Amino acid sequence: MEDEKRAQQKGQINIDLKEDVAQGTYSNLAVITHSSAEFVLDFVRVMPGVPKAEVKSRIILTPEHAKRFLNALQDNVEKYEKMHGPIRKSEGGGPMMPMSFGGPTAQA
Repeated sequence: MEDEKRAQQKGQINIDLKEDVAQGTYSNLAVITHSSAEFVLDFVRVMPGVPKAEVKSRIILTPEHAKRFLNALQDNVEKYEKMHGPIRKSEGGGPMMPMSFGGPTAQA
């Protein structure tokens, strides 16, 4: 309890990671859409030979947090590549999905 009070005084946040979340969820496709107020990241698992894929997780971010996420991800990719070498981009870039939810869509 005392540690939590000290962390709050320093402007830190105590983050709890529950075991079911800590296990993670595998995704090999991200569909990103946005409106003027938010970015929506849908993480999908696509299996070879299966015509249907399921959204496994959806994360909704404010534009400010989306920018912070972009910068944090860029920083981590650069650190990874310094340790392990360049990440190769596979030919074709994965499945192309003709989806539109009324706004620009990007895939990663």
